[in-house]
Amino acid sequence: MSSDDVVSVQVSDGVATIRLQRPPMNAINSAMQEQLRAAATQVGAEESVRAVVLYGGEKVFAAGADVKEFAGQDHAYMMRDAARVMSALDALARIPKPVIAAVTGYALGGGCELALTADFRISADNAKWGQPEILLGIIPGMGGTQRLPRLVGPAKAKDLIFTGRFVDAQEALDIGLVDAVVPAAEVYDAALAMAGKFAKGPALALAAAKAAIDGGLDGDLATGLRLESHLFASVFATKDRATGMQSFIENGPGKAVFE
Repeated sequence: MSSDDVVSVQVSDGVATIRLQRPPMNAINSAMQEQLRAAATQVGAEESVRAVVLYGGEKVFAAGADVKEFAGQDHAYMMRDAARVMSALDALARIPKPVIAAVTGYALGGGCELALTADFRISADNAKWGQPEILLGIIPGMGGTQRLPRLVGPAKAKDLIFTGRFVDAQEALDIGLVDAVVPAAEVYDAALAMAGKFAKGPALALAAAKAAIDGGLDGDLATGLRLESHLFASVFATKDRATGMQSFIENGPGKAVFE
């Protein structure tokens, strides 16, 4: 990792950790956006990676976009650059493997949007969540207006986005923004433990399940059902399907060892 890198990727036991390293608050600037895109491409392509953890460190996940960088950009510039900003984080959402965000400190603005790209979010008990862009006279621009309402419903998403207020870990859990709340010192280990379970699962079936769920949310029920049917049939071509079914017949459920 060079001195210019603000994102690192480390792989151990089938789990990749994508770590933000731009102290003190991991503000998301253009360099971090592009390095996150590259990290997503890397872990998505590596067969040895079976699950992914997004982590900002012990003190903070990401306190938002780099406001100083944004402040110098006018309408004409952003009309050209907004799609790049959006697509950088969207690359993380499209990783075809289970992704868990391990959140400490703050997940605000772009930091919250980054966590929303994950399949699951584990929050420190003292973490703060929110989309405070409205307080700057703008709106979320890295997926917040789309992923947040799909997760917590439109009314609660409008509450958070219209007011810009912060929510604590308990409220985030209550509204479905996060999936688990643990002591701050245990966040990363809890995320690794969850990722480790997925890393032992059938990789192609997990990828198909993620594609079916995420793809189905983009269209109507009939379209989603056709997508599910196609992906359901596709996993019958995998060795893991044969392994899983044979293990079930011989040993009962939950004992298969997948390659």
